[in-house]
Amino acid sequence: MGGQLKEVRNRIKSVQSTQQITKAMKLVSAAKLRKAQDAIIQMRPYAAKLQELLSNVLSNTEGGMEMSVSAQRPAEKILLIVLTSDRGLAGAFNSNVIKLTKSLIAEKYAEQYKKGNVTLWCIGKKGYEHFVKNQYNVSGQFKDIFQKLSFEHVQAAAQAAQQAFAEKQFDVVEIIYNQFKNAATQKLVVERFLPVPKIEKKAGDKAADFIFEPSRETLIQELIPKILNTQFYKAILDSHASEHGARMTAMDKATENAQELLRTLKISYNRARQAAITTELTEIVSGAAALQG
Repeated sequence: MGGQLKEVRNRIKSVQSTQQITKAMKLVSAAKLRKAQDAIIQMRPYAAKLQELLSNVLSNTEGGMEMSVSAQRPAEKILLIVLTSDRGLAGAFNSNVIKLTKSLIAEKYAEQYKKGNVTLWCIGKKGYEHFVKNQYNVSGQFKDIFQKLSFEHVQAAAQAAQQAFAEKQFDVVEIIYNQFKNAATQKLVVERFLPVPKIEKKAGDKAADFIFEPSRETLIQELIPKILNTQFYKAILDSHASEHGARMTAMDKATENAQELLRTLKISYNRARQAAITTELTEIVSGAAALQG
């Protein structure tokens, strides 16, 4: 009986130790989430307006080099930019992105994949490690962006994707990530990065009336890369906030589960202790009775 009590005591200590860790991780993620959430909320209106402007400009522009980012080519060579995290313990945050990526390849790009024409740029170590292990065509050139998150680092990846598309290394570029809704909710998204979709004009629609200063060509040459860099950065910020929200939620649930397990273990411990005391009393009474006999 003493061995059983010791085993339950050890389990209680182990669960209490784990609970302290999950509590601490929840608090750390909550603090990081507040900062990450502020960043994405402030970025969204700006990014949305820029995207609207870009699509409008391209929709009202004919020919020339400014159309290169919206050039529609047969989708033969595909680049998928997959955003995961560097660390685990975030519930299904990483596995959901990985599953969606595999599903997208199987359902939309199966033929290209068979020909070896699907390339993955993994940002975040978890996605990179998984796809390398499973022998996908993976580049880890930008996998460490989340370690030192800044617009400059993100811009380098966005510009590399734009250049690869312009050089016809890829015909389609899509970003797969978790879009931040709130601390407990993330929405899986497959977002077309390139070619930039143009707004289809409907009958009777008036063309947007833009006055270009300086020239249209000069403005668009400067504008398009900056807008695309901003869109890419928004996706990164979305994923970053989603990660901390998912981890905070996961650690909160783990803490609750530990509390419930502790309650069950303490009941088991008290029952075993009571059984041990009853056994000892029975032995004492039996011994006393034997002496009296």
